[in-house]
Amino acid sequence: MKSMKTVLYVVGVCFLVVDAAYLIWSLADDNFELVGLLTIGLSGVMCVMLAFYFGQVLRGDGANLAEDRLDAGIDDGDPEAGFFSPWSWWPVLLGGAISAVVLGLAISPWIAMFSLPLLVITIVGWQFEYFRGNFAH
Repeated sequence: MKSMKTVLYVVGVCFLVVDAAYLIWSLADDNFELVGLLTIGLSGVMCVMLAFYFGQVLRGDGANLAEDRLDAGIDDGDPEAGFFSPWSWWPVLLGGAISAVVLGLAISPWIAMFSLPLLVITIVGWQFEYFRGNFAH
């Protein structure tokens, strides 16, 4: 994560320098364009924000990643990622609901309006699947 932070800082500063050059060049040519200026500038700001976030995460106690330690072995880079239910159909339904919402936003708002309750139901169902049935806690 340290290398990612450094790379993002370098890329972000590079974007901001290119944005300043783009502004000077477009003003000198009497062809000011706001879209390119904002796109390059906000890309730089996004990279700097991500690098700052990675730096803050590295300060925390839980940021002891294997790729940041010199004494780490190969097995240290394979931690448990979490618990995933192998028989759950909720992620499939959630993917379909998200697809319906995005399709509705792209095509017609009424599709999104009817698919938003389905999206909420699938999120709640996936969150609480271990609170009922055979596998209740």
